[in-house]
Parts: sequence; structure tokens; C-alpha cells
Amino acid sequence: MMDTTNSFKMDEPVGETRLDRGVQDVIGKGVDRFEGPLKVSGRAPYAYENLPGEKVAYGFMVLSTVGSGKVLSIDTMQARSTAGVLTVVLDKRSPRAAADPNDPAPKTADGAVTHYGQPLCLVVAESFEVARDAAKLVVVEYDTEEGRYDPLALQGEAYVPPPGAMPAETKKGDFEAAFAQAAVTLDVTYTTPSQSHSAMEPHAAVARWEGKKLKLYGCYQLVSTNVGQLAKALGISKSDIEIVAPFIGGGFGGKLGIGPEAVFAAIAAQETGRPVKIALTRQQVFQTTSRRSDTIQRVRLGATTDGVITAIGHDTTTSNTPGDEFFEPAGISTVFLYAGENRRITHRKTDVNILLSSSMRAPGEAVGMLALENAMDEMAEKLGLDPIEFRRRNEPDADPQEGLPFSSRKLVECMDEGARRFGWDRRNERPGTRREGEWLIGIGMSTASRKNLLQQSSAKVTLSADGEAQVETNMTDIGTGTYTILQQIAAEMLGLPLDRVTVRLGHSGDPDAPGSGGSWGANSAGSSVFVACEGIVEAIAKKLKVKPDELTLKDGTAIAGNRQTSYVELLAGEPIAVTGTFKPGKAFQNTHQASYGAHFCEVAVNAYTGETRIRRLLTVGAAGRILNEKTARSQCFGGQIFGIGTALTEELVVDKRSGLMVNHDLAEYHVPVNADVPQLEVVFLEERDHAASPLAGKGIGELAISGVGAAVTNAIYNACGVRVRDYPMTLDKVLRGMPRQSVAQAAE
Repeated sequence: MMDTTNSFKMDEPVGETRLDRGVQDVIGKGVDRFEGPLKVSGRAPYAYENLPGEKVAYGFMVLSTVGSGKVLSIDTMQARSTAGVLTVVLDKRSPRAAADPNDPAPKTADGAVTHYGQPLCLVVAESFEVARDAAKLVVVEYDTEEGRYDPLALQGEAYVPPPGAMPAETKKGDFEAAFAQAAVTLDVTYTTPSQSHSAMEPHAAVARWEGKKLKLYGCYQLVSTNVGQLAKALGISKSDIEIVAPFIGGGFGGKLGIGPEAVFAAIAAQETGRPVKIALTRQQVFQTTSRRSDTIQRVRLGATTDGVITAIGHDTTTSNTPGDEFFEPAGISTVFLYAGENRRITHRKTDVNILLSSSMRAPGEAVGMLALENAMDEMAEKLGLDPIEFRRRNEPDADPQEGLPFSSRKLVECMDEGARRFGWDRRNERPGTRREGEWLIGIGMSTASRKNLLQQSSAKVTLSADGEAQVETNMTDIGTGTYTILQQIAAEMLGLPLDRVTVRLGHSGDPDAPGSGGSWGANSAGSSVFVACEGIVEAIAKKLKVKPDELTLKDGTAIAGNRQTSYVELLAGEPIAVTGTFKPGKAFQNTHQASYGAHFCEVAVNAYTGETRIRRLLTVGAAGRILNEKTARSQCFGGQIFGIGTALTEELVVDKRSGLMVNHDLAEYHVPVNADVPQLEVVFLEERDHAASPLAGKGIGELAISGVGAAVTNAIYNACGVRVRDYPMTLDKVLRGMPRQSVAQAAE
């Protein structure tokens, strides 16, 4: 076998490539999912379903029932004496929650209790039921301490955290002076609650030792870094661990870091000498993994009378457990979305005895744009301007913070196309003036933005002697379509029908990819597949003694110099394998890169009850090359639905006496269901961003959630004149602010 490497660092924008020529005509098309038949037939094994038929043991975690204090003793005698119980794992390596994705390992408890629901020990038994029942027999004695469970009450103790996804403070000019001198000002505060990732597949792990080697089946988004986290947690070498995660039932950021179930499963399997399975209950997922932080956001805008922003300020306070440095970067889009010479975007953090907060779908934008885009509408009303016109007047020519040129930016085009499609010109400017019986009708909009992130990635592509290709990388697919997109890239680059390309994901021993997170997955992993395929094309060209640009590859044949040769004939029994590595370079550093969009929403608000019904929702997006129209649209549907829940229902209620997540299941934690969601519409603008990646694409998975909630709440204001700055905008809050005449008119 010819086995080589090919590396590419992107220091300049990439010009036309084989993807642009589209000879095989599969890139960008709405191709059905590669793994779809496996999933719908039940043949795709998720983490907990591995090792069928083997004699395994089952683990059930015992969690703390206080939110702050120290563990004095753990009495396991009754649990150990229960028939069918194999052991109770009490180990100083026990994690206190899932690992933050940026931490080298999960933090351990060391006898302290930092939040309610902290894992304390693991009961291992012959069956899940026995382990669960025996776990109730474990008696824990605590020395309880006064906890910190109310972030709102702790604002005075907030401090500047270390840099995270962005610096804690970003400033330009003299914001305070410019705001004080502005002709028109707005100063408003918004609050958002904690949220739970609530992926459909609960966290699970299956561990098996093979001598000194650990094989762990799990549902983790970042396999390449999860291996290191698990190794450090266990105190063993990375080379002794293999993680397998080919199918993951959703993540939304909740499976970025290695979880306590993985560490416990590995320790228990070593103690019992047999494989151990652990699946968290839904309540444990809510209480034990991670959450999106609550936020308090103060937005201040200063503008001239003709609507030009002169001062923009966005100050956010978030919370996390002591020692965990992550903060919700709510101002991450405020930094670049609108012009304004004087700017101040800050973040503060409070320490609380509540579950770890970490990245959740569109960390920063998903909640930050709720505040910013509501504030933009409030300011537009003060100025007497149409909300779209106000945003248009503050469209920057370059990144307003750093002055970098935009690699591409179609925000205004997204707003204009959305307005045209949605019928924005028929919107009543005065709230509460359109009624249909007891329903008050309104429409609203917001913009969407998500900074483009690109990561180093590697993938191995093998063109076999029979003319088929295989892609191997430890990239993951959390339901986003990664399998299919990588298949399409390889098929287009090598001129192969889709059914002659297979993809293997989620095995830690394969070349390192950055994993699923940050909307970087498709373009980062896809770029490494692109680079590997370029190496294969060069090898084919060398065999035919032509230049790569002289080759046309289609339907498993190479065409050059009026000669067409099948791969079977050309390879003559010798496969070609290339490991491609892609690295972001100066092209990424020298331009400001982001995806953009606009959301338009129509709602009906009941004047009697305050109930809100979404009637129409449109998203127009621009994210460079769309690699698969079907999977991209599906991602946007998910973001839209997520945004509806953020606006109207989703709230993780924390008991201020103990830190308990009160609504810790899907019966009480309200996410949108079919009845809450109208027919959704998603439109993609044609775009190629050749500075963003060799694929000319940008991230889209998190763009579609960013700003949706603000479009909903802006529409509610247009319908009934009620602004609620405390999310979610539940009917009781709407009803409290409903003008009395609206109710009276509806009754008539």
C-alpha cells in the first residue's frame, strides 16, 4: 500500500478547487444521511447498547443530597449486603461533575460537596434494578455549610474571570463619556435562566479492560481530548485508552467533557474484573452533568437622533461553581455585530453552589443576542425607526473592534431577503393594532450571528484497489450529519459515487479531529478530508504522468489526455492511503469570520390568558458554502425550535435553599413539542467564503439558534405592547403587562 501524509496550512484564501467544479455533482446537495438506515433500523449501537450478550455489571451513582458542605462518612454496609451487589466504588478519583471541555480532567470532590447531586460513590450489581435499589441503602453523613444558591443576590460579589472564549473585557474609545453625551440613550437589563442540554440520549458509558488497556464506549463529542481527560482522571497513559463513540444521540455541548459515568465505569470494571455499564437517569443528567449559566445582562446604547450608534455597552454577570473558570460569553457577538466608535463589553462571574456551567449550543450568542436584539428593537422605537432600518444604519464596513476586514458578510442581504419573503412591509408599527378575535397578532425580527471557528484536524482517506474509498477520523457525529458531509467531500474530490465511499468516525485511535462543538466540525474535519483527497489526486496524477489540474475524476475513473482509466486498472492492486492534516493559518487570523442571518416571526397572543402561539418563523442565513442542504436545513430547524423554547418555556428552576434542580426531568423542564412549533422555513443565500476554509464554508449548526428568541419576544411586543426582560416570556409575565384596553377590545 502507498501510505503517505499531506499537510496544508491555510495562510491565504483558497481559490477554485475541485469542489467548485462539481464534476461528481454531490457536494452541497441534500443527500440522505449516510448512517440513516442504521439508525431507523436499530442497527446503530449507541453507547449503552454495546457489548450485547456479554456478562456485564451495572452501575448506579449515589448523589449528594445537600448542596454545600463536607462528607463525614459513607455507610455502604446495607448496600453491599444486598443480593446481587458486586461492589460499591468509593474512590478519591471520583469526579464532582462532568469535565469542562477545556480542563485537563474532571475536578474531584476531595471530600467536599460543591453542589446538590454531586456524585459520591457507585453501586455495582448484576442488574441495573439491583444497583438502583441498593443505591438507596447507602447512608451519607454530612457536615453541611451555608450554600450560595441565588446568583441574583450575589451580584455584588462578582469578579473578573480569566479569559475564556473571549476576553472578560473588551473596550474601545470612551464608552461612558460617549453614552453620557448621546442624544438618545437606552439602558435596560435582561435576565436569562439556567438551561439544561437535555439531549435525547442520556449520558452513558460501558467500560471493559483488556489487560492494562481500557476500552470505553461512550457518548462524547470531543473524542481526541476526552481520551486525555479520562487518562488523567484515572492516572494512566493515554496510549492505554481507546474511546469508541460512533453514534451519539445529541449533545448540545453537554457531552463535550468526559463525564463521571466514564470514570466510575472504568474504576468499577477494574474492581469487578468484568465490563461495567452505567446509564444516567434523566434526573441525574439534569443534576450531575452541566448546565448553561444564568445571566444578568445590562445593555446600553447611545445614538444620534438619526440613528447612528455612538456608544454600545453590554455588561454580563454569570455564575459557576467555585474553581470553574468558564463564563457565558454573552457579549461575543456584540463585539462585532454593529458599528459604534465607543464600546464596552464586559463579563463578571459569581461563585455558586450550583451544578457546573459550561458550553451549551451557541455559548454566548444564544443568550447574549436575546438581550442585544431586544435592545436594538427598543432603541429603534425610541428613534422612530423601523427595526431593520436601524440595524442597516449601523452596518460596519469592517470589524468595529479590531478593524479587520470581513471575510464575507451578508447580514443586510439576509435582512432584506427575509423582509421580502415574510411580508415585513405589511407590519403594523404600532403595537396591539392587529386583532383576530381574542388574539393579538404581531411580527418581529432579529439578526443572527455566530463567529466562525476553525480547528486543526486530521483524517485518513484510503482509495482501495477495488476503486472504493474509506474515510477514517476520530471526528464525531452528534446527529448533525458529519458522516454524510465527509462522504460527500471525499466523493466529490475523488470522483466517486456516494455508495463507494464509507466513513468511520468516533474511534480514538484514528487521526485526531477537533470533534463536534462550536460549529467548527464540518469545515475543520472536512478540510482534513479535502487535504487527504488532494494527496490521493496527486498520486493518481503521478501514475498517469500528468499534472493534478489536468485530471478529471468521475464515476471511479481518471480522465487525462483523452484517455479514461478506471481506478481498478490504475491502482493495479495497490491501494493509496493519505493522512491529511489541515491547520488554520494567516487567512483565518487576518480576517474577521462569522456566519450571519436574520429571523422573522409572527405570533398570536391571547388577550385573556397571555398565551403565545408561534404562527410563522423564517430564518435566512449566509454561512459560506452549504455542504449538504438537507442536513444544514435540519440543523436550522433544530435551532429555531430551540429558540422558541428559550423565548417561551425553557427554564431550569433552582431551589434557592439547596441548589436542587427542581424541574429535573422532561415532564417539568419544558421544551417545545410539536404543538408549539409551526411550519418552519429556512433559506440559504448563495455564498462562498474562500478565506474561511478550503471548503469555502462557515459554521451553521449554532447560527440558527442565535437571536431566534429575540425575534419571538419582539413579535410579542408588536402584538400586544408587552416587553418582558426576564426570560422565558411565560404567559403569566405577558398577562401582568397586558394593557387593559387590549383585554377589553378582545372581549368585544
